[in-house]
Amino acid sequence: MSDLRTKITEDMKQAMKAKDALTLGTLRLVNASLKDKDIEIRVAGTGSVSDGDVLTVLQKMLKQREESSKTFRENDRAELADKEDSEIEVINRYMPKQIEGAELEAIIAEAVKESGAESPRDMGKVMGVLKSKYAGQINMGSVSGLVKGILG
Repeated sequence: MSDLRTKITEDMKQAMKAKDALTLGTLRLVNASLKDKDIEIRVAGTGSVSDGDVLTVLQKMLKQREESSKTFRENDRAELADKEDSEIEVINRYMPKQIEGAELEAIIAEAVKESGAESPRDMGKVMGVLKSKYAGQINMGSVSGLVKGILG
């Protein structure tokens, strides 16, 4: 079992003992998503869930909650948006520090160089390099615009 997954399981036990319903509920959802990932990997026959896989699952969950929160706020459902925001806070505890600014631009330039990308058609190569090396540390949605800018 990955280190990150072990920490999530331990924190879920602590939340049960502390009767922290929000954290417990959120971590149960995370665990369910990780079990789905286990099944996906087992069917593919590619081994076991790594920390990178866990981070990918967490990023997906964060994105879902951010979109839900935004939709709830647009439809005057603040109580539901607040619940989503609380779940985002719990999930963010397990995410590494996000890379931003000049450091991010340097990483993108290095990925472009490493992948040999020359035009916007090669964007997938660059994104693949970034995703494999920096899973969970960069927001792939915002990075795509920067990569397009460099390649375009």
